[in-house]
Amino acid sequence: MTSPYERDGRRGGERDEDLTTIRVDQFLAHPPAKVWRALTEPELIAEWLMPGDFRLEVGHRYTMTAVPRPNTNFSGTVRAEVLAYETERMLRVRWTDAMGARNAADWTITWTLEPEGRGTRLFLVHEGFDPDDPAQVMAHKLMGGGWRSQVLQALRETLEEL
Repeated sequence: MTSPYERDGRRGGERDEDLTTIRVDQFLAHPPAKVWRALTEPELIAEWLMPGDFRLEVGHRYTMTAVPRPNTNFSGTVRAEVLAYETERMLRVRWTDAMGARNAADWTITWTLEPEGRGTRLFLVHEGFDPDDPAQVMAHKLMGGGWRSQVLQALRETLEEL
């Protein structure tokens, strides 16, 4: 199986200058079934990402709440929708900001899980940033760093507690 990076010409966790997409490649020392639980059980999602009313059902719309970020026009409320999933392999969701017209965010987040030894290679592809919108450029920068450090660290901690 090819990784989301190999499919588009990059290897591993290589970063590029694509201001429309964030790509993260992370090894987690936990089996895919355990990682899948953390990605899809609402009480676990609340521990490492944001609280919300997630349900693993294509078409399910839900909200998540976090701290507002005025410099990126983020209201603190994400409106989300489950777009697709393959159990223990892939989850794709759409995120928009509750602010609507004041925030042009219309993003797709895809988590791909690949078994690797006794663990899981987790790929995150966060697409849809507008490189012509200064607030979106700032969001790309902040979220790129946040996904790689804070969020994935919180996910690792949640997995350790399971």
